[in-house]
Amino acid sequence: MLNYRKYKRVPVIDYPEREWPDKEITSAPIWCSVDLRDGNQALVEPMNVEEKMEMFRLLLKLGFKEIEIGFPAASQIEYDFLRRLVEEDMIPDDVTVQVLSQCREHLIDRTFEAIQGIPNVIFHIYNSTSTLQREAVFHMDREAIKQIAIDGTRMVKERLSRYDGNLTLEYSPESFTGTELDFALDVCTAVQDEWGYAAGDKIIMNLPSTVEMTTPNVYADQIEWMSRHFKDRERVILSVHPHNDRGCGVAATELALLAGADRVEGTLLGNGERTGNVDIVNIALNMFTQGINPKLNLSDMGEIIETFERCCKMKVDPRHPYAGKLVFTAFSGSHQDAINKGIKSMEAKDDGYWEVPYLPIDPTDIGRKYEGIVRINSQSGKGGVAFVLESMYGYRLPKEMQREFADVIQKLSEERGEIAPSVIMDHFREEYLDLKSPFEFVKAKITESEDQEDLVDAVLRFRYRDEEYLAEADGNGPIDAVKRAVVSQIKDIDVTIQNYWEHALSEGSHAKAVAYIEMKDNRSGKLTYGVGLSSNITRATIRAVFSALNRLFG
Repeated sequence: MLNYRKYKRVPVIDYPEREWPDKEITSAPIWCSVDLRDGNQALVEPMNVEEKMEMFRLLLKLGFKEIEIGFPAASQIEYDFLRRLVEEDMIPDDVTVQVLSQCREHLIDRTFEAIQGIPNVIFHIYNSTSTLQREAVFHMDREAIKQIAIDGTRMVKERLSRYDGNLTLEYSPESFTGTELDFALDVCTAVQDEWGYAAGDKIIMNLPSTVEMTTPNVYADQIEWMSRHFKDRERVILSVHPHNDRGCGVAATELALLAGADRVEGTLLGNGERTGNVDIVNIALNMFTQGINPKLNLSDMGEIIETFERCCKMKVDPRHPYAGKLVFTAFSGSHQDAINKGIKSMEAKDDGYWEVPYLPIDPTDIGRKYEGIVRINSQSGKGGVAFVLESMYGYRLPKEMQREFADVIQKLSEERGEIAPSVIMDHFREEYLDLKSPFEFVKAKITESEDQEDLVDAVLRFRYRDEEYLAEADGNGPIDAVKRAVVSQIKDIDVTIQNYWEHALSEGSHAKAVAYIEMKDNRSGKLTYGVGLSSNITRATIRAVFSALNRLFG
């Protein structure tokens, strides 16, 4: 039995005046990527300079305007990377680079050396303020911890004259979620007072969920409380930096935005220490599916995944939201059927909105293809098989026929596991299109009667068990005439045509027609279907008749 009594409940704040539950997210926040710092420091094998350059170029391409590039005072690689960005003029004028430093003089000095020549910089300082770290790590009281933040702020302020660009200060009370709110506010206010403001300047107050400790609603309460109590709130950019220890990072971030956060620090696909930072791709695409402009270009998920996996040496989970290989895939027959019908309904409605069951986003919007939506295994049904044939090969199987062919694929999948679309098509040809035994169609001439409307004459050449026959018969249309011609020569068969369907298989001057026949053996009562394909609809129909005959008597 798990010893749950060894853990204490994290206290929640008494905050009945909360307003965030009644709000909605209506616009994207300021995004800040921390892939090159927080994400990188969590890698088993951190990125080298070339890999950092590649990741930086991707972040620019995606549209990030704030990028934390590292801790230049802590690593030569990170220092060299930052200097290379400067020397190769890699930082666009509208992009702000963020650098991180502890509140120590030699680290701050080294960081100022690293940022020379960058026009816009966020100088990010932090110190841990939580109750646990004050007691267990630093052995300091509140005033001593607050003084670290004040001293760090003063050191940055004193060195501003060494830097000729635009510098914004960011302060993080690390482990904010484990810090008493009154003390967190006290420290942040002390930083504001020490920093001061030039006209129009703002300060970034970053409130990190360094370790996610409780439910997302508690984090939202903490953020709203701080937002309400900040000094000079209009001069504060309230930033959040959530982690995912409880698996609630995305939810915590979205509730924090409702609670007043202006800015989000996170990583692509949630890479980061322990269970990761919050996944910016996930949050941004959540907004996108609600009709909100995410202000990031996430239209090529393949490129994002490829670059991430190469630079970070990590694989994206196949069930990762939006990015996983299987997130747009349905194996369940009922899901496949609903997707198939939903797409047809949406196309018929044609109102410009994406509304398909089980697919909250159009895969093509993020560079994915429809071919992976439905994949066939032993859990799939007729709807999935029909969807594959229609979406990939153009065959619109009649509803009545779908079960017959799905049973063929079901049996195959129980033997082999997942069945690829090409294998489904191969078996469709084998079961319907390529049948030539015991009947084989050779040639036909169809002539309309000059005296009776709908009456046609069929002159038919065919083979039956390797013997060739020439037959002629009249009928109410080509199907009936062809059937009568066959029956006139092969006396031991008695069949009825139950239903007929046809459609064009492709568009343009080279389009082919496909015909489907439902046929009944009157002696046994057995029903089956035949399929014919030709550039001529009459010939396709005749081939469908022979296909059905072969399925009944082959």
